[in-house]
Amino acid sequence: MKLQLKKYIEQQKEWPQQGHHIMAQYDDEKIIVYQSYRPQIGNFAIKNQYFGGAFSLERMTWIKPNFLWMMYRNGWGTKEGQEVVLAIHLKKKAFQDYLKNAVYSSFKPELYESYNLWQEDVQKSDVRLQWDPDHDPYGAKLERRAIQIGLRKEFIKSYAKEDIIEIEDISQFVAEQYKLVTAQNLDDLMVPEEKPLIFDDEELNKYLMLK
Repeated sequence: MKLQLKKYIEQQKEWPQQGHHIMAQYDDEKIIVYQSYRPQIGNFAIKNQYFGGAFSLERMTWIKPNFLWMMYRNGWGTKEGQEVVLAIHLKKKAFQDYLKNAVYSSFKPELYESYNLWQEDVQKSDVRLQWDPDHDPYGAKLERRAIQIGLRKEFIKSYAKEDIIEIEDISQFVAEQYKLVTAQNLDDLMVPEEKPLIFDDEELNKYLMLK
């Protein structure tokens, strides 16, 4: 596995406790995002290193750069239809392009003069942006906000193949760490090493409410 890991309890002390933050594992070239699928879709992606087969290019797909938030949503890979957990090594430039084209999934009066103007942008945009409460390993809500990005149409087509560097199957790792969570042994819990992502583009940072 190519993910860089670090103990949760060590990272938790360093992570921001509140505010909007893109918590992720990244470098200059790539960023890791997570998705979970049923075996038919997940195993195809692992074998072929792109999304195809039963994967739908007609439906919006949501990507999450924050590991623990993904674990909250998929129940540490235990929810039906989310058994295959994938770490997608994504081109960082593509990830930034998604966000530059993203429209918030809920109305922000500080960004729009009217609800109708926001609705027009929603209809035109093929990328959705949403901030949700982050969660700890047990699933408890935190004050810190975690991001998820929805892709459709041309963006989902490029995401499914061109924008991907590598797809890793991390299902076994997730299952092993979940045993520690259920045993309430957070001292030994390992999670991907993550830090807040800030872009060079100040306008984008402001739009995303990044601190």
